[in-house]
Amino acid sequence: MNFFKRAWLNVWAKKGRSVLLILVSSAILMFVLAGLLIRSAAVKATDQAKADVGATVTLSANRQAAFKKMQSSSSSSTSKSSRPKMTLTPVKLSDATKISKLSNVKSTNVTSSTTVNAKSYDVVSTSTGMGSSNGGGPGGMKSSTSSGDTQIDGVTATSLATDFSSNQSKITKGRGITTADKNTNHVVIEKDLASQNNLTVGDTITVKETAGDKAKVKMKIVGIYKASSTSSSSTSPMSTDPSNTMYTSYTLANTFKGSTYAGTADSVTFNISNPAKVSSVKTAGKKLINSSKYSLSTDDSSYQTVKASMDNVEGFANKIVWLVAIAGTIILALIVILMIRERRFEIGVLLSLGEARWKIVAQFFTEMLMVIVIAVAIAGAGGKFVGDQLGSQLVSQSTTTTQTTSTSSGQPGGGSGGGQPGGNGGGAGGPGSTSTTTSAKAADTDLDISVSAVDLAELGGFGLAITFLSIMIASGGILRLEPKKVLIS
Repeated sequence: MNFFKRAWLNVWAKKGRSVLLILVSSAILMFVLAGLLIRSAAVKATDQAKADVGATVTLSANRQAAFKKMQSSSSSSTSKSSRPKMTLTPVKLSDATKISKLSNVKSTNVTSSTTVNAKSYDVVSTSTGMGSSNGGGPGGMKSSTSSGDTQIDGVTATSLATDFSSNQSKITKGRGITTADKNTNHVVIEKDLASQNNLTVGDTITVKETAGDKAKVKMKIVGIYKASSTSSSSTSPMSTDPSNTMYTSYTLANTFKGSTYAGTADSVTFNISNPAKVSSVKTAGKKLINSSKYSLSTDDSSYQTVKASMDNVEGFANKIVWLVAIAGTIILALIVILMIRERRFEIGVLLSLGEARWKIVAQFFTEMLMVIVIAVAIAGAGGKFVGDQLGSQLVSQSTTTTQTTSTSSGQPGGGSGGGQPGGNGGGAGGPGSTSTTTSAKAADTDLDISVSAVDLAELGGFGLAITFLSIMIASGGILRLEPKKVLIS
């Protein structure tokens, strides 16, 4: 009788022992599979974050270099009235075009911000403890004549602006600004401003420039957006109400600023297709610009937040796999050792009949292999449930840690234009705003736990490895047994 047949007869005859082995093996493999599924889902979530969360590189004036230049000039000046002021160099679009042609640059958003004065409509006034925030400082005192009561954020497309890409602001009627609006007078206004003045899509409004010849300009409304409900809370007493922020093409914003700003921008934001390549894009971009005039800054904090969260989950999942695998090997080895001790007489008879020792070991391995096949099927059915429960707990725990870290290390955030210098951005910028956004993105991260054929194959491999190690550990006694001594005893 060959050892395959003996293994089958033994498993069938000892049903109670076989069921016990199946239950123990199933429990072990179920947790191994849960760890494998969580690890696989964490890798997928990290890869998905590359596409969903994104990262940016922003080209703007080199403020630090300009400040040093101002300091060196002021040190040589003796008169306070003649002391120089810091001058920021507008970004030339021709320089930005060079960077936009680099690999991994997905899209480009040109930002140019300025202010104008309302002519055919009334701006939204916000009453604060220090007076009206519309058009002035404390107590309603008017600011300089160069500052208007309406914020103009010129962009390449509103969909690329920070407020819209992060869903802080949403188009409620009409459409947003697109590349097709270049060199047009199209505008997108805020819902509260439109409601106050009974304006809708298709209407025309008139504004007055604050620079140059202060000409009147007519703009056609192509869309209405709703600003974030938190925008007004982040508005300082010295700034205009967020409802008075309008979006136009950057070409129209440059027209308001004057002819000297043609072909320039406050900043240019490059959206990177693969956040992992942010550093390489920045390095390559620095070689194409004048570093004394311009600077390149990166923002992949959202990606790094999600990646850090998923790395924690993946690391913990790996620990689950190895700890359960090691513990499972020890448990199964102990069970097999006890099983072999109970079958010493059977082993002695087989050895006395001339059966090779390796065939006896192979019989035990075959018996365990039958058990493992059934255990893998059971673990495959229950592993997803265990994985879902563990995965949800791990993501929640990891996200809480990440949020705490992000909040404590938050840096001042940019406005709606993606961090443009010198602008009043109408978004919810301010200290810690970047951390709040990235934490929200991390909190929305879910693990897609699903059992695939690859996962089952990997689980089967772990099951075979655990079985093989268990049998090898327990077989040491078989190799030392003497059939004569066994039968006599």
